Amino acid sequence: MSSTRIEKDSMGTMEVPSDALYGASTQRAVLNFPVSGQRFGREFIRALGLIKLGCAEANLELGRLSEERVALIRRAAQEVIEGQLDQHFPVDIYQTGSGTSTNMNINEVIGNRCSQLAGTAVGSKTPVHGNDHVNMGQSSNDIIPTTIHVAVGTLLHDSLLPALTNLHAALDKKAVEFWDVIKIGRTHLMDATPVRLGQEFGGFAQQIEYAKVRAANALAAIEELPLGGTAVGTGLNCHPDFPGIVIRHVSQQTGITFREAANHFEAQAAKDGLVQASGQLKTIAVSLFKIANDIRWLSSGPRCGIGEILLPETQPGSSIMPGKVNPVMCESVMQVCARVIGNDTTVTWAAANGNFELNVMMPVLAHSILESINLLANVANVFCEKCISGIQANVPRCNELVEYSMAMVTSLAPIIGYDKAAEIAKTSAKTGKTVREICREMQILPEAELAKALDPVAMTEPGGEGAAGG
Repeated sequence: MSSTRIEKDSMGTMEVPSDALYGASTQRAVLNFPVSGQRFGREFIRALGLIKLGCAEANLELGRLSEERVALIRRAAQEVIEGQLDQHFPVDIYQTGSGTSTNMNINEVIGNRCSQLAGTAVGSKTPVHGNDHVNMGQSSNDIIPTTIHVAVGTLLHDSLLPALTNLHAALDKKAVEFWDVIKIGRTHLMDATPVRLGQEFGGFAQQIEYAKVRAANALAAIEELPLGGTAVGTGLNCHPDFPGIVIRHVSQQTGITFREAANHFEAQAAKDGLVQASGQLKTIAVSLFKIANDIRWLSSGPRCGIGEILLPETQPGSSIMPGKVNPVMCESVMQVCARVIGNDTTVTWAAANGNFELNVMMPVLAHSILESINLLANVANVFCEKCISGIQANVPRCNELVEYSMAMVTSLAPIIGYDKAAEIAKTSAKTGKTVREICREMQILPEAELAKALDPVAMTEPGGEGAAGG
């Protein structure tokens, strides 16, 4: 059994693991919330460290903290930012709804790390006190929502937007590569008129181009920070210049143009910007689901399905059927999308619980939206690398299905009339013969005119209708 030490908070003494940098308040939270075993992730802890560092620098600039104390806080906060102290953040996600336990956690960790650096006893609260110095000018009620915005913004800026940019480039490249491949289109899952495989992939690329815009919109929705409102939005115990200085430091560290909230009561009581951001993520997930599902179907078979494209083989697909290869990357994408869509519901309900001056479901909101961004960024990268970039067109199969499709008769309708064209289509379905073969047997048109009318390339072009004219 590991040894303990005694630390004290406003409620009295508490036994804390001797090797822990957190103190009594954090230990109470550990004991109170043994719920999920899930903790805040790296991005959130990093953002929290960035903000505490910015707060110390601001208090130094305002003459409220000494250079000696700030130097210690600076070193400790930098270790938090770099992930060196992650093991000292043990509080469950499903904790106090304001995230106060996690704010106290970092205050205690930085304070105790400062004691170590200064050569004083851990738990002595000298020369740096967690509440008096690390938390100076702050409240959990403005620090935690600020941290959510900074963490979300950083992940969007550094992870999701680059991942979507790469995926868009890969799809756009395939759209060019596949431009001359003619295949059958499908509506209602049934044969329709021909399209270019490049047109299909161009549609996918455009979806991801819009996804980039939506990710940028999500970032814009969370650039206002609640910092400076302290407990209820009034800014009690906070120097009026404090939030602006902190936000300047955070913006310099992240490369994102954060700004102080226009109205601190809105910023702390409501989480509408995060709902908007999550909604954009949900839309991106819907786009990715559509793309992955279409690619899965287009590659189905490979011999007894559609089989118009060939996916890279990444792993064996069956423990019983030798040689079977499955569209596993598409399936991974689709599962991520399902999770993101579910997370959006969690974000929505959590954000709706803003009662009077404070929202009290922030930890689960933060966990859900950060998970969504991480999942989308990661899966977009692997989808691009392990699937999209290696897709090949199965040109013979595309040609075969185009010629065999009854929908080829569509370009004849303006020439011979809808009813006659429908009769040919039904005959094709009944006999298994192609539209071209039936037209020749029925001598519908001279061969040259028939070839022009049934040219699948012309059918893929704007206004393309074979020999039909206007």
